[in-house]
Amino acid sequence: MSRTGEGRSSLTLALLGVVLLVSAVGCRRKVPAPPPIVPVEGEEQIGLASWYGVPFHGRRAANGEIYDMDAPTAAHRTLPFDTWVRVTNLENNRFTTVRITDRGPFIRGRIIDLSRAAAKAIDMIGSGTALVRLEIVEDPVAASDPALYAVQVGSFLVPENARDLQKLLERKFQHVAIQTYEAPDGFYYRVLVGRSVTLDDAEALAERLLRQLDIVNALVVRLN
Repeated sequence: MSRTGEGRSSLTLALLGVVLLVSAVGCRRKVPAPPPIVPVEGEEQIGLASWYGVPFHGRRAANGEIYDMDAPTAAHRTLPFDTWVRVTNLENNRFTTVRITDRGPFIRGRIIDLSRAAAKAIDMIGSGTALVRLEIVEDPVAASDPALYAVQVGSFLVPENARDLQKLLERKFQHVAIQTYEAPDGFYYRVLVGRSVTLDDAEALAERLLRQLDIVNALVVRLN
C-alpha cells in the first residue's frame, strides 16, 4: 500500500504528481491490464494468489471476525463474505477450499490473498505467490444487502495526502470518500470513488479513471 483554490492550482498539480508517485498511484501513463473477471458459481477466475500471515494474525478482518492465519480463509476484493472458493495451484495441481472473510489483495494483478494455512495446503508458502484457478463451490446462504462497489485509486499513510486527492477527484466524480484501514504498519487512508450496484458499472468507472487521470492503480472493491 502505499499534497488545492485560486493562485495555487499549479502547486496542487505538482504536489499531486509527487503524491501519486509515492503512493503506488503512479503519474506515468501505462496501458492498463484488463480487470480480472469475478467468478460466479460454475465459472472460473485465473490469476496470481498471495498469502498473508503474522502481521495480520489476531487482527480484525473486514467481515468483523478476528483473522486466524491457521484457518482456511482468504481475502477477495469483490466476492461476498462467506463465499466458499476452491483454489487450485496450477503449478502443482494441489487445491484447497477457503471461505472469504476479508478484502484484498490491494495489488494490481493479484486476485486472492490466502491465509497461511491455505497457502501451505497448496504448497506456495516459499514462493509467496502462485498462479491459481478459483472456483466458487458455495455461495453465501443469504445476501444480507445488495452488492455495493467502489474503485480504490490511492492508499496513504498521511491523511492530508488522501484529502488532497479527494478534493481533486471531487471536481469530476461523485461519491469520493476516504476509508481508514488499520494495517500492521499504521492506519492507511484509502481513497474510494463511486458507489456502483453492479460490477460492470464499477469496472467501467475504473477504466474511466485510468483514462482521465493517467493513474495505474484503480482497483474495484466491494464495500459490503
